[in-house]
Amino acid sequence: MHVARYEKVTISSGGLPSENMLSTQQSCWFIRKVVSWRAAASIAWSVLLLPPATAVFVIFSKFSLFHPIQSTSECLSLLTSASAIFSQILLCGVVLIIGFLDFECYTVIPTVACSKIALLGQLLHPRQLANSLVHCIMGMIVAWCCAVIIGFRYESLGYPCAQTDSPPQICLNEYQLILLLAGAFVGFSHSVLGVMHNMNYVSFPTVQQYKYLRFKGSLPLVIKCSAIQALYSVRNYIVVYFFLGYIPRVWICKTLSLQMNSSAHTLDSFSGLLDLSLLYHLWLSATFFLFMQYMTLTLFRIFVTEVYSFPVQSSFTEEAFQCLPRVLTDSQTMILKFLALQDLALLSQHSPVRRCEVFSLSQPGGHPHNWNAISKECLSLLTDLTQRLVAYHDTVATNGRAKSLSSGSEKRTSSESSGSSGSEGFTSPKPTFPLKTPASVFARSFAGGPLTPPTAPFTPDLDSPFASPTLRRLTAPVEQGSPWYGSVQSPHVMRRAPKLWSTSTDSQANGSLPPSPASVPNLKQEPSKPSFVTQFLQNRKEQVKTFLAKRVLIMYLFSKLPEASSQALFADSQAHIWALEGLSYLVQASFSEDQFGVVQTTLPSILSCMLGLQEAVDRHFKLPHASSKPARLSSSMSDSTYKTLRFALRATLKTAIYRITTTFGEHLKAVQMSAEHRKRLQQFLEYKE
Repeated sequence: MHVARYEKVTISSGGLPSENMLSTQQSCWFIRKVVSWRAAASIAWSVLLLPPATAVFVIFSKFSLFHPIQSTSECLSLLTSASAIFSQILLCGVVLIIGFLDFECYTVIPTVACSKIALLGQLLHPRQLANSLVHCIMGMIVAWCCAVIIGFRYESLGYPCAQTDSPPQICLNEYQLILLLAGAFVGFSHSVLGVMHNMNYVSFPTVQQYKYLRFKGSLPLVIKCSAIQALYSVRNYIVVYFFLGYIPRVWICKTLSLQMNSSAHTLDSFSGLLDLSLLYHLWLSATFFLFMQYMTLTLFRIFVTEVYSFPVQSSFTEEAFQCLPRVLTDSQTMILKFLALQDLALLSQHSPVRRCEVFSLSQPGGHPHNWNAISKECLSLLTDLTQRLVAYHDTVATNGRAKSLSSGSEKRTSSESSGSSGSEGFTSPKPTFPLKTPASVFARSFAGGPLTPPTAPFTPDLDSPFASPTLRRLTAPVEQGSPWYGSVQSPHVMRRAPKLWSTSTDSQANGSLPPSPASVPNLKQEPSKPSFVTQFLQNRKEQVKTFLAKRVLIMYLFSKLPEASSQALFADSQAHIWALEGLSYLVQASFSEDQFGVVQTTLPSILSCMLGLQEAVDRHFKLPHASSKPARLSSSMSDSTYKTLRFALRATLKTAIYRITTTFGEHLKAVQMSAEHRKRLQQFLEYKE
């Protein structure tokens, strides 16, 4: 499942030499030694819990209130019969397959479909089709085992026809057929719902508990969800069988050379499907199958998300790849990265001894390799999220145009060098996207005051949210050694303001006089006119888009789902939450535990990164599609906590900044950062955020 890749490694832990390549053994050690054994343990517990679950199923299917003693003895004899033991062996095989599928398909980052067509693509994926087929087969096996255990009219697929005037023939037992098809239908429905609800998503608990307590608390929910989903599945199956039940019945009869009993009523009718005993056994069998699915899945989630403690540093070179600073940089095995970040968050809060190892210096040399590696990886995660939010905000535009960055983002870009001068190798997020400059930028330059002449040089407001990087370079002070130092700019640059959403270069093409070389660099030549074939293909493409946009079904399939884009953007935010908690708690502890002051060198970068991320998150929540309240989580086995990760991230981010400001207080005024970040930091110092 996990393909090992070779990659260069430039991070080294304290006192340990860095390696240029990671071997296959080193990159997969965690899957082989930890995750695989945890998955095996969860499957073993599922197999051990299967006999009690089967005994409960036998009691519910055989027990009679009018004959309690007789029914109890029948249940005991049935559990020790050869047919029941053989059924148990088959059910154990089904549990092993379920556990293997859970291990192969699990993910810590959910896949969010942003449109109906994307969801349809997931359902029609070849791997998903194979998964659905396996679930159908497992459902039929479980249904056959249930039919054997229940006995009575469900025991066999054929029985001798009661006809005296003809040779003996075998008739189809439709009761077992409808039970087997129900198992296949429930398996297929469960597979489809698993894709739609991200059933393979594994989330980490907020409160750490023992495995027994977690399973004990989840067991009522497992039983409830199994019974409710089985009820809906049987309802849907009854409707499907009523209209299409004759198709599998006729096919089975032709394939197995079975006859239909003309004296018996078919079950694809009102009288046949209104049999309460039949409906009860269908629901009970479906509940038993879904209980096996959910019990195995719950145990797998509990075992895989158990806390794992990584060593901060090691005295042996062979164990360097198992240390926390090294595993944090792993990008191939996401479960390893998530457990490492979880361990970092817990370490920073509850382990003073391990925190001292993070703050320690390497010997010999006296370098804070552990802190540098950990803080660099956390800042890299936060920077990546900030850049994603900025890029997403730029693509969300009115009238199909790209929005420009806010003034805070531009100010953050212009102050990168000052904000990170205290450390080496740490940079704050920088937007790297071209911006448009509307005419509102130039309006402020005209309103400079009554003494400003109308022919003043072109000085756009760099603090404007629409200021572009090109204008920043143009309006930057000229160096003394430059050939343009001391030259006077042309007053004609301000004669004509550019049109709305046009750049400074567009204004020249619209008829304004060319400015001086100090104002505008050499213009690029206009691109050549596209050929006739290119224009023809482009026009046909637009016509097809217009034609399809008018079709209701096409619009339904391709329209964006509500909040899906935002959920996909924050799908991996659990890692960022732990990075924020780990950094903030370590910075807080460094106030009294950092004897060498290793944290102080990166404090400007940490604050700038957090404040920049907070600005990007605040801008995202101001978008019209971003919900102001978390979606209400449904009590089901589908883990939908990823839908509220953006709200948890916003709260964690604000708490992390407050944790630092309350610890350092007025000392933070000596930290170098941009004016915009200092202003925002002052709001936290005054508890106004």
